[in-house]
Amino acid sequence: MSTAQYVSVHGGHSGQFCHHATDTLEEIITSYIKHGFAWVGITEHVPGRTEELLYPDQKAAGLTPEFLLERFGRYMGECKRLQEKYAGQLQIFAAMEIETYSGYDTFIPSLIEKYQPDYLVGSVHFVDDLGFDYSKEQYDETADAVGGYDKMYCRYFDIQHEMLERLRPAVVGHFDLIRIFDADYKSRLLKPEINERVERNLEVIKKHDLIMDLNLRSLLKGAEEPYITGSILQKARDMGISVVPGDDSHGLGNIHVNMDRAIAILQDLGFTTNWPKPTLYSYE
Repeated sequence: MSTAQYVSVHGGHSGQFCHHATDTLEEIITSYIKHGFAWVGITEHVPGRTEELLYPDQKAAGLTPEFLLERFGRYMGECKRLQEKYAGQLQIFAAMEIETYSGYDTFIPSLIEKYQPDYLVGSVHFVDDLGFDYSKEQYDETADAVGGYDKMYCRYFDIQHEMLERLRPAVVGHFDLIRIFDADYKSRLLKPEINERVERNLEVIKKHDLIMDLNLRSLLKGAEEPYITGSILQKARDMGISVVPGDDSHGLGNIHVNMDRAIAILQDLGFTTNWPKPTLYSYE
């Protein structure tokens, strides 16, 4: 059994504040305590800015950008309340998972100024304002719209690069999420035009001393490995980039699942398990 501390650098989505999650935020936090976590980042999604940027399930439920923004404000208030309530039992970071849709370069800084999160998780869920991770059908539609899988990968990593340089999020969320519905991702990531973008983005992560999230969400859905895939994880190790487990939990049933496996993966590759803690970068 590993002696490494249990932590999650990207987790804590709850049904209280996320449409595709379950359970209350306090239930989520007390579960982390029960499982012996040393610290956890609660990293709720920022709201969609416009109707067009909402997920299909959000639209179907009649949610609006105005409601999502109001709910996000309640999330930050509740997370900070629980942060204080459980301070003696668990170090909680009240963080947020950002997006890269049109206008994020001003919208995200406005949220930071208003809510003062402890740190940012920099994620990409949209390619040119088109979602790709909701379903295989959506994934293929977005690929077709931008010129195929290879071009979608290239756009994804270009958008990620811009976001990393612009906002320098303390944590890079599921670095290679773009592979989510691609059965041939291992070979595709090695194509020169894609691999050069991967390596460029890793250089930015190293330059700014950002943390990469070893994201366990894919394992819950039956994938053979987490985000980050093995070939990229080895590059990160060789570059001395910090990688920390993130359960990306969306309910009580996700917490702690596959955490020992994640720690073993990192230990076997020679990563430190003296986990660095994220901090908010002041980019102004």
